[in-house]
Formats: sequence, C-alpha cells, structure tokens
Amino acid sequence: MEDNDILPRDAQSILELAARSMFHLFSSVSQGMFLVNRSGRIVWVNEGYKRFLPDLGFSSVDQFVGHMVEDVVPNTQMRRVLETGQAVLIDLLTNKAGTFVVSRIPLRDEGGELIGAIGIVLFDHPETTLQPLISKFAHLQRDLDDARRELASQRRHKYTFASFVGGSPAAVEVKRQARRAAQSSSPVLLLGETGTGKELLAHAIHAASPRASGPLISVNIAAVPDTLLEAEFFGVAPGAYTGAERKGRDGKFKLADGGTLFLDEIGDMPQALQAKLLRALQEGEIEPLGSNKLVPFDARLIAATSRDLGALVREGRFREDLFYRLNVLPIRVPPLRERRGDIAALVEVLGEDMALRSGSAAPELSADALALLSAQTWRGNIRELRNVLEQAAMRSDSQHIETSELEQVLRESGVKQIAAIPREALDPSQVAQAPPEVLRPLAQQVAEVEQRAIEAALAATRGNKVAAARLLGISRAKLYERLPSIV
Repeated sequence: MEDNDILPRDAQSILELAARSMFHLFSSVSQGMFLVNRSGRIVWVNEGYKRFLPDLGFSSVDQFVGHMVEDVVPNTQMRRVLETGQAVLIDLLTNKAGTFVVSRIPLRDEGGELIGAIGIVLFDHPETTLQPLISKFAHLQRDLDDARRELASQRRHKYTFASFVGGSPAAVEVKRQARRAAQSSSPVLLLGETGTGKELLAHAIHAASPRASGPLISVNIAAVPDTLLEAEFFGVAPGAYTGAERKGRDGKFKLADGGTLFLDEIGDMPQALQAKLLRALQEGEIEPLGSNKLVPFDARLIAATSRDLGALVREGRFREDLFYRLNVLPIRVPPLRERRGDIAALVEVLGEDMALRSGSAAPELSADALALLSAQTWRGNIRELRNVLEQAAMRSDSQHIETSELEQVLRESGVKQIAAIPREALDPSQVAQAPPEVLRPLAQQVAEVEQRAIEAALAATRGNKVAAARLLGISRAKLYERLPSIV
C-alpha cells in the first residue's frame, strides 16, 4: 500500500498502536514506571516499581496509588514537568529508596492538552550500572577543574602597589593617592612622563579595586592605527564590511565589562573618536561598527598620558568636555629625578628581574656607580634606567659594574652632559685625591670660564662685539657688562 493511500483514521490507529507498543516496551525494560494525572495524583504503577514501595514506606500498591506524587516520592521533580509541560529525559533522583537515573515525560491528549505524566526509572544503583559513564564524567570534571585553576593563575594581577618600588616622599604620596582612587568608581587620569610607571599603577589600582575579580583590558592608543581605533574600542557587527568576521567581534569596552578599561596615551586619540568616547562614558553604552543597536557596558576607566592635556585643550586638539570627564581623579606620577632616593631600591629590583630573565647573577654596583646613577636626570625615567643597567651588565666581563662602564653607556646613549657624582657621595679617598683647582669657590671658577669664553669669541670675530654676542648666545648689553672684567 502506498503512503498516500493511508487514510487519516489508519494513521491514527498506527499512532495509537505505536504509543501502546512504546508504553509496554518502557514498562518491560525499565526498572520501574508510574503514571500521574494532570493534578499530580498517582494513578498507576507497573510491577517493576512495586519493589521500591517498602523503602518508600508503603506495604501495598493501594496505599501508594491515589497520593500526590510529591507526598510519596521524596525529591521528585514531577510537579515541574506538569507545570511547564517540558520533559526531563535524564536526571538523578536520590531519596530513601536509593539513587536512580530517571526520566519524566508529559502526556497529552489528541488536542495537545496536558493530561498527566509518566515517570520512568531507567537505572537503579547507577554507581555500578553506569560506572563507565560516571568515570568519564569524573575525568572531564577533573580536566575542567584543572583548566579553571590554570585560568585563575593566569588572571593573577600582574602588578600591585608593592610593585611600585620606592619609599621617597614623592613615591609614598602617589601610592596614597592611587589607593584612594582604587576605592572609587570614577575615572582616573594618570599624568606623567614616559617611563615613570603609569601602566604599573593602572594595574595596581585595578587589583586593589572592588572590580579586581573582573578583567583589566588595556589599549595603547598610540600603537593602534587611527583607522582601526573605532573597531578596537567598540567592536564590529557581523558582516559590517567586506572581510569582517561573520560572527562579529567584541570591542575593548565590551571585553572590559565588569572590570577596568585602561586607555594608555589618551592624548594621542584622534579628535573624530573623542566625541564617541565621551558619549560612551556618559551613556554607559556603545554602538559596534556597522550596527544600529546600542550595547550596554559596565567598565571603570583609567586613562594615562605623557602629554599636557591642558595645553592640547587650549590648542583645540583635545575636547574640553572629554578632558573634564577624564580629569576627575588626576594623579601625577613623579619623574625619577624627583625621587632620586628610590634609585638604589629600583636598581636592586631591576637587577633581580634581569637576572631572573637571563638566568645569570644580578649585577652588583659599586657605591660610586650607584651615586652616579642617582645624580642623572633620567629623561626616560625608569625605562631609561633599566636600559642603562642592561647595557652595562651585557658589556661587563663580571657582575660588578663600575662608574667608568656606566659613563660609557650614558655617553653612547646620547646623554650630552653626564652629571657628576656629588662630593658628599664620593669615597673619602677620592675626595682627598681631588685636584686643588676643583676645591675653590664655584663663583670664582665660573667667572674664569666665562672670561675665557668671551676672549675666544672676540678672537674668532676679530673684535666684532655684535658678532661675538651672537656667537655666545647673549645680548650685546650683556657682553658689555662682562667686558670690564677682561679688559
């Protein structure tokens, strides 16, 4: 007989036959089965289920049938099936009768109305019957736990306030301000020269904040091409442009949700993007590139710059309203020349880190070498100090670094005038050996140098005082003031 020859009543008959067959099959192969009506009252149990009744506290089927299912089967979830109409195909049920693998399936009439449910005990004693499955699940669980531990170790904070080395008044003050800022949700603006440790402080503020368990997402604005910054910040909708990822891509704002977003070199942000950043901060929502839907985010902002934002505002290169939005908790990170007392501690920490990375011993500096480092102005701050130490350590034949080696590195690094070691920092034997001409009053020595310079300028210009003043970089009046002392 062809399929299209089957009459509707024949199809219904086949369906009813299949239902009866499946019912009898489940009843025979399962460990037990019972039925409940729409209200949750037990109306039937099969022979297999009867063996569980004594453990449930019933001596006969008559005592069991007719009760509400939750009153006679502890911990059952059958009521949820009756309320939602959704099947629970596999579940574990534990009560005083034991532990079972069960299924709960809703029953419906021809019109689709819920009329009851069937409970099936698939396995009893699952600890033995399902041992291979349980073993595999336990193995997967162990792998998951290991992965979680590994992820947790990777999420450990890179820097804390202990990483900001220094006990000088300037260092102590900046850490005090940063600790207070960590407890606030307002934007933080870190100001300071390059290499002073602004990124380190951003990490430390996040680690000490209530958002420490959330992510810290960093963006160096100066390192990202202007054309890619908007996508980097706000993300890309699926298929936003040719070549865009099919699934789209989350931006840094969304990735930082629940944590902290650190924007380094904020002063280099293109003006076209400044308005969008301001709106995102004010509204707490972003619009991915190529999308017309607003996506909310919850991230605390820390910004940093080595540029003078106030000057950029006056020049019209940085939005004034964005500046005020960022400049809520400004923290000035002092340059190294304002915390010379920390250089010895910094040299020790940097040396230990160099040793850890290279697998060799940490460099050892003589007292004079350390005094020489402390006397420098350090245009590149801590980053420059580390570079000089690394160069000196690589050039030295031993782990001991002397003053001469540091002076050579400084000269080759472009330092035009190396600061002399303060007299009080010199070794006493060196002070005793110092030539007498350098132990005279400073004003007298300066006057002598000045006279020699003017004499040389007049000689070079054949007595032309206007040309000599121009050569010396002073005014003609200033030159005339100095002339009597040499005439």
